[in-house]
Amino acid sequence: MSGLLRETVGELLAKRAEQFPQHEALIYPDRNLRYTYSEFDRLCRRAARGLMALGIEKGENLAVWATNVPEWVTLQFATGKMGAVLVTVNTNYRASELEYLLKQSESKTIILIEDYRGNSYIDTIYELCPELHECEPGKLSSKRLPLLKNVIVLSDKRYRGTYSWSDVLEQADQVTEELLDARTEELSADEVINMQYTSGTTGFPKGVMLTHSNLINNAFNIAGCMQLTKEDRLCIPVPFFHCFGCVIGTLACVSVGATMVPVQEFDPEAVLATVEKERCTALHGVPTMFIAELNHRNFSDYDLSTLRTGVMAGSNCPVEVMKAVIDKMHMEEITICYGQTESSPVITQTRTDDPIKLRVETVGRALPNVEVKIVEPGTSNELPPNTQGELCTRGYHVMKGYYNNEEATREAIDNDGWLHTGDLAVMDENGYVRVTGRLKDMIIRGGENIYPREIEEFLYTHPKILDAQVIGVPDEKYGEEIVAWVILKEGEEADEREIREFCKGKISRHKIPRQILFTKQYPMTASGKIQKFKLREQTVGALK
Repeated sequence: MSGLLRETVGELLAKRAEQFPQHEALIYPDRNLRYTYSEFDRLCRRAARGLMALGIEKGENLAVWATNVPEWVTLQFATGKMGAVLVTVNTNYRASELEYLLKQSESKTIILIEDYRGNSYIDTIYELCPELHECEPGKLSSKRLPLLKNVIVLSDKRYRGTYSWSDVLEQADQVTEELLDARTEELSADEVINMQYTSGTTGFPKGVMLTHSNLINNAFNIAGCMQLTKEDRLCIPVPFFHCFGCVIGTLACVSVGATMVPVQEFDPEAVLATVEKERCTALHGVPTMFIAELNHRNFSDYDLSTLRTGVMAGSNCPVEVMKAVIDKMHMEEITICYGQTESSPVITQTRTDDPIKLRVETVGRALPNVEVKIVEPGTSNELPPNTQGELCTRGYHVMKGYYNNEEATREAIDNDGWLHTGDLAVMDENGYVRVTGRLKDMIIRGGENIYPREIEEFLYTHPKILDAQVIGVPDEKYGEEIVAWVILKEGEEADEREIREFCKGKISRHKIPRQILFTKQYPMTASGKIQKFKLREQTVGALK
């Protein structure tokens, strides 16, 4: 396809360092840490040489279990230079989930922080590998994880059997710049450089294999849709272990030479403070993050007037929230992205000059060099415009496959190269897409197909409702019945009767939720996706 970039992640950073050596690349205001592109490229080269000194080979899997710390970004580009595959680990994982991922990914190295939200990563790794207490760093021989050799802790503190990050940087002196250059030249744009485990809203997570070409081209096109340039400063509070953080965030910045301003762990006030202090022009987030920022009691204390653009994605973007972000956060050019990890991740995106109606009611149109079609579910039969079906996509962005899982790969990607997303959508004559739900989320009540998204959007218009999620639960009479889980705005009170009365006469009677339950928070993945299957389990338990 024309216009595709054919470079590796390491080469991308090197080019920007050559183009914009003194331009700020990476800023952590809370750590007083600032790197120009030239400085950041040198640091990533040093880290790459350090990893090579540990004996880490091209194509070897290296897991990173950390929040948005500076070393994470360094590792993303260091592995891109020396060819190890960066395996991203969900920060909410516990021992059994980590063990599954390390085994399934066949990772030989893990790099981790000490702890996160009361979960000691150090205790977890010693629980899985008690042999660390007795071994030399780099010489782990674990009964439960026989392939794991290196454990690297991002800390100044020493832990038995592990390397520290400073050890990695010091060992770089054992590998020459010429050896690193030779390794970089061996890499191909079509090789896997990143592996992300699907967030597991259903079943066991699968390792999505993504290539340099997948990621760089997707990032570059996302930046184009946002009109991101080197003059922009992007605040990134979404997690790096997910494509939202490390593709729509860091890689999109580097693709055009913009400045990365990460927030280490999401906190709404920390985001507002960072935007003001660093005069950020762009901000990313899932809808729940923007809701938390807009509703923070100190929201009006912060100057957000420098904001212009950004991305809202990760789950359904409520129209009312989108309007508030545009009006109150000055993000007149905010874009909506839609996609999934298997598509690197973005398939469609709104453009900054799209009319407001299209930017609040659709997820935009296909990125350049990306094909999209709507098919009859369970088939490859393409449907006419404005007809609901399953969204399929084909192009440079489709994953290489699931790691060590050919059967699942065949289920996801058909013989003609189309990725079947499992999402229900409608596409108009101009290619603009509305996502109407998940195939599995669809509620069939008494033979009627009901799409939760439609009811959720309506409930958002209630002045007291902050967030709403609609699910189907088993029902003897109708097969399935509708249940809405509602979060009220701070200080508001409402009961089931009030919400039901609000619905009457405004949406079809069969779409009015049979039960309305109230909660303070939803079960979520660390990347901000609401786990509807868990809500369903909770509901069935609550209604027994």
